Order: sequence, then structure tokens, then C-alpha cells
Amino acid sequence: MPEMLTARDMQALLQVDRSTIYRMAEAGQLPAIKVGKQWRFPSDQVEHWLRSRTVTQVYSSQVTAPPPADVATLQGELAALLPLQCVQLIQDIFAELSGVMVVVTDLEGNPVTEVSRPCGLFCVVSQVPHALRSCIASWHTLGATPEVEARMLPSSLGLLCVRGLVRVGNELKGMVIMGGIAPDDWPPSPEEIQAIAARHGVDAELLAAHIHEVYYADAAQRARLTDLVQRIADVIAHIANERRALMAKLAAIAELTR
Repeated sequence: MPEMLTARDMQALLQVDRSTIYRMAEAGQLPAIKVGKQWRFPSDQVEHWLRSRTVTQVYSSQVTAPPPADVATLQGELAALLPLQCVQLIQDIFAELSGVMVVVTDLEGNPVTEVSRPCGLFCVVSQVPHALRSCIASWHTLGATPEVEARMLPSSLGLLCVRGLVRVGNELKGMVIMGGIAPDDWPPSPEEIQAIAARHGVDAELLAAHIHEVYYADAAQRARLTDLVQRIADVIAHIANERRALMAKLAAIAELTR
């Protein structure tokens, strides 16, 4: 059996963002197979694919980000402003220290990073595309919440989550979301489990089997997480702002050398 590369491996190999990797896999432009909802890439086929193409061909046909000189356009994409591998490692550490799920999304709730420390219930539900879209819709609702201060809100699964806002320059560009936290009345009743399962298109028995695989936090821990999430978002924002400033400098240098 050939070694299977992950989307993160391919991102590092091709130096493009993860959404580009997914688009290429969906379009059949990369040697890829789908295992559940995850793409995997046979290393021997990838090596052959790389040999048959130049780096220039890969970039010219697949990279959708504008050139460095077009910094104003690039500012609209949080993913393009972040060194995603670095941010993923930082996010993973924050998730381990906080003891809950953590993900960075844009303001629409679309994940920019992979979910760190996902709870068992989320892992089961996220295997179903419709259910995952419902979770993303919940995250979108967090982005549309007008309050500046973070507070715990229920997700589509009934679990609590909280968001911190990522500000790049004078604009809000994304969120850090912490979640998978059981509310005080958890677990839900059998009737509520049936309703959640129907809403997400998930088998109710499967949902019930994993209903306890969530994170529990008392009032003091929730207050700590509510304070922590914005501090994490500020770290992500600092990285994005520093990188944007660097890109602007590089664009200015490129303009001077013309």
C-alpha cells in the first residue's frame, strides 16, 4: 500500500492554501481518493504527478490568490493572510491547554483551519455533509452576532460555543471559535436527540451512542474560556496584521525594482 498524504501534507508540498487542494481534488486535478469526508493522496501517484508538471504550471493553473502587489484584494481573504501551518500548530496548542474544540473561521463560519481537539460527538456528526453544513451555519450565526463581547451561545447540536473576533486593520475578517461544551441540562432527552438527529440528517441511535462525548465545564471554566477566546483571536489577528504589513513592504520593493 502506498503512503497516504493528508491535505496538510499537500499544502506544504505545493505551497498553496488548503481550499485550493480541495478544489483540485474535487476536480480530479490531483491524484486523490476520498476516505469518508477526508481526502487522501497516494504519495507514489503524487510524485509521478509532480514530475509531469512544472511548479510554474501548478501555480499558474491553480493559485487563485492575487500577486503580492495586489495587497488590497488579498486583505479580503483571511486564509491568504495567515501562515496556515503555523496558525494550525498554535491553535492545536491552545486547544490542548483550554481542553475544548478550537477552530479559526471566516465571518461566514467557513473553517480556515482544521478543527483542533474535536469532541467525539462533533466527529460523528461532521462525517455527514448536511450535518457539517448545519454546524458551519451555527458558526456563521456567531459571526453575525452584533455583541462585541464574547458570550456562550448554543450551536445546532445544542452544545455551547463562544467566539473571539479577528480584526485585520480596521475590518473584522474572521473568528476563533471554541466549542463542544455541554450546557447545564446535558444530555438532552431522547425526544431532543431525535430532533437533533432529524435536523442534521444523522441516525438517532448513532447520535445517542456518542451524546456523552463532549466537554464539560463549570461556570468558572466557562468564564475563563469566554475571556481566553478573544485573547487567542488577538494573537491570530496580530499574525495576520504583521504578515499583511510584510506583504505590503514586499510589494513596494517589487514596484521600486521595476
